[in-house]
Amino acid sequence: MYNDSYMANDKNLKITFCSGAGTVTGANFLLEGNGKKFLIDCGLIQGEKFVDDLNWEKFPYDVSTIDILFISHCHIDHIGRIPKLISEGFRGKIISTIPSKEITEIMLDDTAHILSREVNLGLDKIYTEENIKKAISLWETLEYGQKLDVDGGFQFYFKDAGHILGSGMLNIIYNDKKIVFTGDLGNSPSPLLPDTDIIDDADYMIMESCYGDRNHEERDERKKKLEEIIKDNYNNKGTLIIPTFSLERTQELLYEINALVENNIISRMPIFLDSPLSIKLTDVYLKYGKYFNEKAKKLIASGDKLFDFPGLKETLETEESKAILSVVPPKIIIAGSGMSNGGRILHHEINYLPNKNDTILLTGYQSVGTLGRLIYDGAKKVHIMGEEIHVRAHVAIISGYSSHKDSDHLVEFVEKTAHTLKKVFVVMGEPKSSMFLAQRLRDNFNLKAFTPNAGESVTIEC
Repeated sequence: MYNDSYMANDKNLKITFCSGAGTVTGANFLLEGNGKKFLIDCGLIQGEKFVDDLNWEKFPYDVSTIDILFISHCHIDHIGRIPKLISEGFRGKIISTIPSKEITEIMLDDTAHILSREVNLGLDKIYTEENIKKAISLWETLEYGQKLDVDGGFQFYFKDAGHILGSGMLNIIYNDKKIVFTGDLGNSPSPLLPDTDIIDDADYMIMESCYGDRNHEERDERKKKLEEIIKDNYNNKGTLIIPTFSLERTQELLYEINALVENNIISRMPIFLDSPLSIKLTDVYLKYGKYFNEKAKKLIASGDKLFDFPGLKETLETEESKAILSVVPPKIIIAGSGMSNGGRILHHEINYLPNKNDTILLTGYQSVGTLGRLIYDGAKKVHIMGEEIHVRAHVAIISGYSSHKDSDHLVEFVEKTAHTLKKVFVVMGEPKSSMFLAQRLRDNFNLKAFTPNAGESVTIEC
């Protein structure tokens, strides 16, 4: 079904799902046609470990022949193998939106620090400061809607995905056909970002499916849940620990806690942002406030500090982080990583998971095999950094904080262009999520919707 005939010199295009198909992470897609080769995303494959050993195998293409790498957004599962691409000889252009370039450099530096603890993987030759700087030197940027014409009859531009700051859907025009790589699609409406742009004229679509088989709570419901969890923690004189993704999730949480504190809806207590990466990225968010939605822009113009409020303390240094343990509860700790597969949150989980008065709040997707997924699934014992830890703390879950569209909204997104679509390829999701969404698209719109496997190729008739 997928390996249709293709010749490099014919008018058709070929897409190879190098990774990111049949799994949520590791987005990496190759588009070939008319003598040109383009990559869309080059992310880390993540699972039980922060990075899977599969990441360090040789790419299934000659990286020196790639003309352009397009980046949909700068989560590490979309950018994390860029240094490896450089180490294997890539010297083409890298193109993204303006905020994504700056955020990527921060994210790659942080990942290099995490991976510096790994041994026997040869990472010292891949995740080097030189490779990261080389990647940034090859980087060019586009504003949303700005067209880029490339020899061979290609035109590229980004539309706003509404997922995280700078996230874009890559639109490709070739022989009067439009191919759209959605990247990750935002859970609109967002407190900070504009809604996902409408696509209504795509011929082919390669789309994400992280939540393809389930829906989130409504925004008002998630705010109420957050308020109740914080109040319960205060009344229990407990510690609320929140493993969170440093990019987007942290900023949304700070924004909403800011409103709860400033409107005296919750009692004052120490709230720690215990993540150097989150602190750096929050500064970038403030720098690029022009990309926020109108409501957030008006709040900034009125003098509201969106991510700062009484009781908040940023703990950059390791000693500051360790000192949190001595602070008498009630208190709240926000720390990375979001799936508990690294970072300072692990130390807090060791300290607080065994206490029945404490709470761990999960606010985002937890990949299969991660510590966060074990806690999400109700494990009573987990192993953290070699220690067996009993989980006696209350486990709270708010799915509405996901920065991904849920199943119903993914279907609504496709509906706008269902009348023009010839084929949809559903990727970037666990198999059950991708297959469920593909079936919904077939049932609702009579679309040709496929769930390719990693390594498979398709021909796009142009």
